[in-house]
Amino acid sequence: MARHEISQRRACRLVGVDPKTVRRERPPDHPEIRARMRAIAAERRRFGYRRIGLMLEREGIVMNHKKLRRLYTEERLAVKRRRGRKRATGTRAPLAVPAGPSERWSLDFVSDVCGSARRFRMLAVIDDFTRECLALVVDTSLSGARVARELDALLRLYGRPATIVSDNGTEFTSRAILEWQNATGVGWHYIAPGKPQQNGFVESFNGRLRDECLNEEVFESVGHARRVLARWRRDYNHMRPHSALKGLTPAEARRALAAPEPFVYEATGLSS
Repeated sequence: MARHEISQRRACRLVGVDPKTVRRERPPDHPEIRARMRAIAAERRRFGYRRIGLMLEREGIVMNHKKLRRLYTEERLAVKRRRGRKRATGTRAPLAVPAGPSERWSLDFVSDVCGSARRFRMLAVIDDFTRECLALVVDTSLSGARVARELDALLRLYGRPATIVSDNGTEFTSRAILEWQNATGVGWHYIAPGKPQQNGFVESFNGRLRDECLNEEVFESVGHARRVLARWRRDYNHMRPHSALKGLTPAEARRALAAPEPFVYEATGLSS
């Protein structure tokens, strides 16, 4: 090839050699970044390349998004989308974004089972502005009186919200909750029956909770579920980047409000 200035393919054809026997694959570029991407993907299996890129930026690894996606694809880290049931299409106006923290909270229940096939429930409380999970209460039974006690504890920690949004479940329409509303003066908005999109912030959170935690764990008992969900809630609030908050975590967004230049994020609907 050097003497006659011919290509490798022609030289192999002249001497009767298969090109595959002389060619050497180029080593992958950026092996350190690839190893770190694999480590993050192994720990957070439901993260896509954008969120992995945000995690890398925290470690000082910044790169073009096209290059990041190429490395992500070559490492075969793509996440398979879990398909849900088909839903009717149509135009739906997004919920208005609150003007500040503790202005509006959203509540909803999520259920799962532990190893003994015993069902348990989780009460999720979300701040619609910071997207922070204020509480994730786990028990086999959660009555209206228990919900009122948990809300009293949150009022002492975060102050009184202007409005709470929930569905028309029996726990939220019970006498205990109605008495709690009269005693605290907190406004309560019930969404229309069969319209979960009207409580979209907490529904979006429920999807992340089930996709990243509940579908990934096998709970041995209710106590085990409490420990796992407490760790996941702390990770969600303090470590997990949120696209609606420009890559910040909910805790960082709350702290940024006290900065000289308050943090403002665009009303991006229900993306997470």
